[in-house]
Amino acid sequence: MTSLDEARELLREFPVVDGHNDLPWALRQQVRYDLDARDIAGHQNAHLHTDLPRLREGGVGAQFWSVYVRSDLAGDAAVSATLEQIDCVRQLLARYPSDLRAALTAGDMEAARGEGRIASLMGAEGGHSIADSLATLRALYALGVRYMTLTHNDNIAWADSATDEPGVGGLSAFGREVVREMNREGMLVDLSHVAATTMRDALDTSVAPVIFSHSSARAVCDHPRNIPDDVLERLPGNGGVAMVTFVPKFVLQAAVDWTAAADENMREHGFHPLDTTSEAMKVHRAFEESHPRPVATVATVADHLDHMREVAGIDHIGIGGDYDGTAFTPDGLNDVSGYPNLIAELLDRGWSTSDLAKLTWRNAVRVLGAAEDVARDERSRRGPSNATLEQLDG
Repeated sequence: MTSLDEARELLREFPVVDGHNDLPWALRQQVRYDLDARDIAGHQNAHLHTDLPRLREGGVGAQFWSVYVRSDLAGDAAVSATLEQIDCVRQLLARYPSDLRAALTAGDMEAARGEGRIASLMGAEGGHSIADSLATLRALYALGVRYMTLTHNDNIAWADSATDEPGVGGLSAFGREVVREMNREGMLVDLSHVAATTMRDALDTSVAPVIFSHSSARAVCDHPRNIPDDVLERLPGNGGVAMVTFVPKFVLQAAVDWTAAADENMREHGFHPLDTTSEAMKVHRAFEESHPRPVATVATVADHLDHMREVAGIDHIGIGGDYDGTAFTPDGLNDVSGYPNLIAELLDRGWSTSDLAKLTWRNAVRVLGAAEDVARDERSRRGPSNATLEQLDG
């Protein structure tokens, strides 16, 4: 049996829980949620990284669908756009019930696995999605959102982003109250995208395990979107999980400088650097023709996982590919069908099947269940917070 055969066999029993997939945003950008125009029941290779046949081929058993909206949206506009993203996921669940199963709890994830369906959870990407309102946070939880990334690429009033200038120095008083309210609800605190100061403040505040839904190791690739070792070292004490991402500009050092130049080229042509529409991709491809892109591989991602396992421990790592949220992917991880290639690489590096079962399935299920346990305890001791940004931060 080859390593790839062994990987596929393992994934049949312990499929991948992927922490972050931007399919809803891609559907918004490409076809304004016209699911007939992008019917993921069939292959959508020309347009998307994600469809049901490739999810099956990749051994995906649970997916956190990102209900991301861009951080240049604010206030009610951000909230409305987030609700539209949630509605997109609900439409997908209604359209493909034999393949997708709504999941709100760790128990739901296990039930979906038993049924052979893909557990579908939601994660909001950026605290701008709640417009500084704890009531809105609770409403998102009630609608099924099970994690919130505290920031996206830009600071918000109460939390600093990894890719912005320092604002409040991590989390403000209101930011810490947001974390406490997430703990009370059972919503996982996601620390991808946030500044290292915000990571540390959140770990100081949270009584539930945190996650990094799509981040890699800063010691391996020195990009601010990645996790410093001192933060990885704290995950065993917190119980959290860091889910490695596949985005080349976060995993391959040579890609960092290239990406900065490519992003500037996009801006010069009037496109947002994260735009993946066909017109924007033409600009990307033209730039790549004249400036060859450094190429990440399966081995590049495995190097991050080796380091993260060494620093945080096998119980505290997972996978968050960021498919349909990135213009480029590593060779061998071209789309959601590629997970077996990563598992095969790790098998070749001596990872045990029990370690890989934790990486793919068990760690993510455990962390959501732990957040549920904390929420039950917190709710028994206190009611919902109605604090405001103005009250706590002045």
